[in-house]
Amino acid sequence: MRKSLKFTLITAIVIATIFCFTAPVFGAPGGFDEFGYNYKARVFAGPADGVDRVLNQTVWGDPTYANDHLVMKWSKAWDDAKFGPDGKAASGDELPWTPEAWVNNEWNGKVQGGSGITEICKIVWVGPELEASPYWRDGGVAIWGQFELIMDNYAGMHDTYTFVHATPAGYGAK
Repeated sequence: MRKSLKFTLITAIVIATIFCFTAPVFGAPGGFDEFGYNYKARVFAGPADGVDRVLNQTVWGDPTYANDHLVMKWSKAWDDAKFGPDGKAASGDELPWTPEAWVNNEWNGKVQGGSGITEICKIVWVGPELEASPYWRDGGVAIWGQFELIMDNYAGMHDTYTFVHATPAGYGAK
């Protein structure tokens, strides 16, 4: 049972991270929109319910994690490579991916009505060479063809696991 919950949570975090790869929809200038996104600050903070941009007490149709709290942060290099300096996806002026591109997910289900699960994931761009890249960190895991998961720490109701812990586990070029 715990492995299926772990898989579901990792899937939710990965999908939440994918939202960093979608076109931004801005709320009030410089502020958070109704879902919890602040694209100017490059952060999402709020109930996981809003990460899928639908406020319906579910996360992609599953109510298990809707009350959990999620904080996602991503770097300017991540934004520039995906959206370009003008902030518009597929505008033709996207900048190249660099080792300064990263995203961080902090999932907290230890809130009232939450799942009881916490997880912290750090993801960095390393290039299509993956493990052969000069930016690769020992101990990481390849994802999405050009990215490395450099940290994944999970705490369930009864167990805590560190699935990934690269060295170094910080952001920026190695």
